Amino acid sequence: MANINDYLRWRGDIPVSYKYKFNEIDSMILARFSYLRFDKIKMKKEETIESISKKMKKLDNEEFRYNGDKELITYLGESNRFKNMIVTDYIQNNESELEQQFGAITVHISNKEMYISYIGTDSTIYGWKEDFNMAFMDTVPCQILGAKYVNRIAHKYPSKRIRIGGHSKGGNVAIYSALEASVDVQNRIIKIYNYDGPGFNKKVVEKYRANKLTKKIETYIPQDSIIGRIMTHKEKCTVVLSTEKGIYQHDIYSWQIVKDDLIKAEALTDSSEIIKATLNDWLSNTTIAQRKIFFDGIFELFYATNADSFSEISQELSKNMLKILNAYKEISEEDKKEMFAMLKIFGKAYVKIVKKKKTEKFNDMKEYYRVEAEKKKEEGKKKIILKKKKKESGNKKLILKNNK
Repeated sequence: MANINDYLRWRGDIPVSYKYKFNEIDSMILARFSYLRFDKIKMKKEETIESISKKMKKLDNEEFRYNGDKELITYLGESNRFKNMIVTDYIQNNESELEQQFGAITVHISNKEMYISYIGTDSTIYGWKEDFNMAFMDTVPCQILGAKYVNRIAHKYPSKRIRIGGHSKGGNVAIYSALEASVDVQNRIIKIYNYDGPGFNKKVVEKYRANKLTKKIETYIPQDSIIGRIMTHKEKCTVVLSTEKGIYQHDIYSWQIVKDDLIKAEALTDSSEIIKATLNDWLSNTTIAQRKIFFDGIFELFYATNADSFSEISQELSKNMLKILNAYKEISEEDKKEMFAMLKIFGKAYVKIVKKKKTEKFNDMKEYYRVEAEKKKEEGKKKIILKKKKKESGNKKLILKNNK
């Protein structure tokens, strides 16, 4: 089985050209590119992927955000397909007090095209909180910053056509920024790529329903997708094959590739469908105010540890669990009741959906066996008729023989 790093080893020697066009794998690689640790190297205003690779190869594996990232930048720097691409306009704008986590970078594919890549959620607690804020806010800071970034970059390079992409929250920001762009910028957009990023609430979906740009959105989700099933997607979603299970399929290094295509899965799994239906039910049966109380309350417990990331919490787990417990005691009884009520609604929704899914599966099986039984019955009838015809034919032959 092969992933994006294997693709770079196999196809990295072939430059992007009219014959070997920029494809969905190339886009996925550049969507991932924004996750790399530009904050740990000295970035010039203009670099090449090769020059960045040389700097990042000096970093230890532990300094990268995810397994596979160091391998990715190493192969990119050696790849004829990518190494000469110019990289500009790196930005990281994180503000814990605003619950804002944003990053973007522009890769110039050629002198005619550029790719704007938005980073997804990093390991910071406030970065994750911004994700959950989407459950009760129409817009979050990273989306607003993303929209400003695409307009600024488009006007800075007015002769270039634009591709926009991102993984996870970065995919959501890619879609939002494209739809919020000015009309003249939208006319220059070739495609928007979303790799397992969440959707939008119904209000936002309705706002952009008539926008012709939605036809240019390509969303890819793995067969067990969870993150990519959150909230509403109106664009077409392509299901791809991952070698991982459950939430771990969110890791695009587990997405499988053959030649220059993602391997498509037959369908989403039952577990993904159950999660999607449960979340929809939960969102339909809770108010914006309730969801705000719930997520604010949960994250207040994490903030009480004074840790910047979940990995920091786990490093001193017993000490931090004590802080979380003390913080929980400080939550008002009214808010505690609201939080438990929300968990109860989610639990009820999950049980209801699972039961419904089991009933549907049972009915499908019942229908399958009914159809199979009918087929066998028909086959049995045909055999009897055929046997009868053979017997009648044999009798006719015997009569003719005796008459002779």
